[in-house]
Amino acid sequence: MASRATLRFTAFASFTALALAQPSPQGLLKIDDMHRLPDVRDAQISPEGKWVAYTVGTVDTAADKSDTDIWMTSWDGAQHLRITTSTENESAPRFSPDGRYLSFLSSRPGKSKGNQVWLLDRSGGEAQQLTGVKGRLSSYEWSPDSRKLLLVMADRDPNDPADSDGDRPAPATPGTPAKAPKPIVIDRYKFKQDVQGYLTQAGARLYLFDVAAKTTVPLTDASLEAASPSWSPDGRYVAFLARSGEDAERYNTLNVFVVEACSGATPRQVTNYDGVKSSASRGGRPEWSPDGAKLVFLQTTGAKQAAYNMNRLAVVPVAGGEPRILAGKLDRGVSAPRFSRDGSSILFLVADDRSEYPARVPVADGGVTRLIRGPLVISAFDQGRDGRLAVLAANDTKPPEIHALENSELRALTHHNDATLAEFRLGTTEEFTCLSKDGTEVHGLMVKPPGYTPGKKYPALLRIHGGPNGQDQHAFNFERQLFAAHGYVVVAVNYRGSSGRGERYQVAISADWGNKEVIDLQAAMDHVVAIGLADPNRLGIGGWSYGGILTDAMIAKDQRFKAATSGAGTAFPLALYGVDQYIMQYDVEIGPPWKVGLDPWNRISYAFLHADQIKTPTLFLGGEKDFNVPLVGGEQMYQALRSLGVPTQLVVYPGQFHGITRPSYQKDRMERYLAWYAKYLKAGNVP
Repeated sequence: MASRATLRFTAFASFTALALAQPSPQGLLKIDDMHRLPDVRDAQISPEGKWVAYTVGTVDTAADKSDTDIWMTSWDGAQHLRITTSTENESAPRFSPDGRYLSFLSSRPGKSKGNQVWLLDRSGGEAQQLTGVKGRLSSYEWSPDSRKLLLVMADRDPNDPADSDGDRPAPATPGTPAKAPKPIVIDRYKFKQDVQGYLTQAGARLYLFDVAAKTTVPLTDASLEAASPSWSPDGRYVAFLARSGEDAERYNTLNVFVVEACSGATPRQVTNYDGVKSSASRGGRPEWSPDGAKLVFLQTTGAKQAAYNMNRLAVVPVAGGEPRILAGKLDRGVSAPRFSRDGSSILFLVADDRSEYPARVPVADGGVTRLIRGPLVISAFDQGRDGRLAVLAANDTKPPEIHALENSELRALTHHNDATLAEFRLGTTEEFTCLSKDGTEVHGLMVKPPGYTPGKKYPALLRIHGGPNGQDQHAFNFERQLFAAHGYVVVAVNYRGSSGRGERYQVAISADWGNKEVIDLQAAMDHVVAIGLADPNRLGIGGWSYGGILTDAMIAKDQRFKAATSGAGTAFPLALYGVDQYIMQYDVEIGPPWKVGLDPWNRISYAFLHADQIKTPTLFLGGEKDFNVPLVGGEQMYQALRSLGVPTQLVVYPGQFHGITRPSYQKDRMERYLAWYAKYLKAGNVP
């Protein structure tokens, strides 16, 4: 099979010679280099174990768009094949269990519009469109016998003329007015979501697609909002996560269900939580044991702390019963659990104090075994039929690439970024620890400029991560390295609310935003000044999302910063009630203002209500269509500083959501960051 696949892919795939030699002399990173580094993801081991399929995201700067293609590497790392070359994105590569096909998702032109499953026969031939569904197809899974696909699909929105049949409406006849769009009718509790827009439809449902007959039948109905399905080993059942009940949309609640894999079957609820989320994120789908008797999934501890909850491993009998928590003494968030091939243990990922690594725990419970050491980030993995592991690994100087994990060592299978990075001298990343004024131990990273001179004081940038439930970690970060290349010391802090330090550390900021985080961030800047690394007269600050929120909070309480950039943030949460997508968090964590009064809302709106304390020149940025942290948050702060006579500017990116995805806008944002900091910190000219 492998030799036929090699011959077949050679016919249309481009073999890439990956130059690994380092040119000399090395230069410094520039803004134009940001789109030269491919984004490698989603490793999938073939059934026979000889190939790994994965995706590579690149940027076409001339077309101002991103493109994702499917690649394969041989398990020995000797052959690298580009499988797709179209200008449309291809994602989710999956091998059929019988090894005959390599499938993927794409909205490339075909017989039907929208995202569809496409097939490549590994014995030869071009990709063929397999599905022709009308709904919004988000993911799929092969049945164990390769005869069916399990589709996760939402209905298209009849209120949106561009979405009613998966195509744009026909242009109006010349001389006649364009047809008015239908009014958007909303009757949901949570009615907004970034990128998706206004929520008028029921959530996703599960469907069965027959590969031979090319027919689609529903597996679940509209009473369940389904997500994250997986097939039982014998293909008779499907486990999935779902919301159910009359008030399901009012709570961030997901439970585990099992349903027979046939149309008309009734789903059976396996877990029963009241306001507790069973996480569907970070590879959190329920996974079957090899004997089909148990399911492992991710469980958190309460809806009130949903924004900060730490995932734990849980195992439940498929027949029913109370879930059992594994590795209960491991006070770290976990993700992507799955059974080992012999069913004796659970493999999973651990987010632990600036690193992320795979680990193993016996199903009978007991000690956790870390599978690899060192400061690194392994963000995803796939397990072959014989137990081999392909992982997505990164460190401070290397972006994610596919590796084989063997005997606690990494063996690189792909090298998409090696040649480009070999051109540059990078800054050195170091860990640091400091104490906040209330005695809390805070951890972070600092990146020193290439060619750092001991004893010299550098302009320093405090760059604040979003979330807040995330962490700055030992993975290549272009932004940090770019700032370092321009002569800045970059400080990244895992303030309270961040992951990787245990549940108590994460939930410490609940209903108290912009307080303890500020104390921790101030302590970090005190530290880098005290050790003689940062010039106290040239300190800058900035971040995106919750990083923008904390930037606003910091400059309202700490006047030593000479320049700030606040992206997609807000300083007045009360004004966003019902405007953004966080209505459930507002209601359960803070409480409606008519119920709890204004005091808690005024406390978390400190930065806006005390804008007259801000003296820092601040650049505000945001996406025009952001429903996550809407642009109004930046507009309010811009207007406040403008009214107060503080130097400020507002940059709006047309058509962009919370994440800025248009390549030219991504470059523009970096250019504006560097220019703003250079203007007020006088760190030197911007190349």
